[in-house]
Amino acid sequence: MQTLLFLVLLVVTFFVVLLMTKPTKQETDIGRRLAGFDQVAANRVIDQDILKRDVLSGLPILNAMLQRVKLAADIDILIKQANSSWTVGGCLFGALVAFVVIGVVSGVWFHSIPAGVILGLVAANWPYVFMLIKRKARMNRFAVILPDAIDLMARALRAGHALTAAIEMVAREIPNPVGAEFRRVFEEQNFGLPIREALLNLAKRIPVADLQFLVTAMLVQRESGGNLAEVLDKANAVIRERSRLLGQLRIYTAQGRMTGWILGLLPFIVFTMMNFLNPGYASTLIDDSLGRKAILLGLGLMTIGAWTIRKIVDIKV
Repeated sequence: MQTLLFLVLLVVTFFVVLLMTKPTKQETDIGRRLAGFDQVAANRVIDQDILKRDVLSGLPILNAMLQRVKLAADIDILIKQANSSWTVGGCLFGALVAFVVIGVVSGVWFHSIPAGVILGLVAANWPYVFMLIKRKARMNRFAVILPDAIDLMARALRAGHALTAAIEMVAREIPNPVGAEFRRVFEEQNFGLPIREALLNLAKRIPVADLQFLVTAMLVQRESGGNLAEVLDKANAVIRERSRLLGQLRIYTAQGRMTGWILGLLPFIVFTMMNFLNPGYASTLIDDSLGRKAILLGLGLMTIGAWTIRKIVDIKV
């Protein structure tokens, strides 16, 4: 009996030690890449596994499937621009959970399966909408801080620093997100990427009109020559003036934007409150085929109205 107990404890201890010392997935990937380096040194053949790959999901099977879908790549770009820790697989899982939960709750509440499906599909878009809002907030903050970064670069160039040193100073002194993006530019060119390609990558990652203008001015100066500090000063003056005009336009169009939000949200708020006070009140409208056609017609007209109001208040500068 004691011998059997000893053997059992020995086996359990062995498996516990084996489990605790098992390398993680990251350590396995690193070891595999290092083995690829050894193969390159021996055979002079480039191992494609050493290249950086975007991880769209923590599940290998789902990640392999998403790698082939263009929509997944677009969502991945949106996540990176929003500087979120989410993955594409996480966004899709959140959309699925929102569709099921909101769909079931709405179907039971309104006593209608079509209503549950429609509201579930609307709720499934919340991860995408959340990323859009987060990206817009990050891009707005980038546009606000960018003039200070340009001033710092111009002063560094006048002091005799090279462009790469000026970019490093921006990465060190300017807060995020500008500092983080310029730090990536500095690291890319420091690892051998031409400064032109690094700047173009920056413009591709950050879809801000002011940054596009700045990158274009810097690239033109590098090809045609001239004083880069003066080019940055003039570009900064244009960017600041454009920002001032945009601020004034937002003040002038505030009433129109508020009107659009009220007209867009009021029908949904009234509809929800009426069904909350009297459950099943809209079941006849939803269950009847003519009522569903009226709902689709109303949603279509509201979409056209929202698009029209947006075009009126969205003045390009």
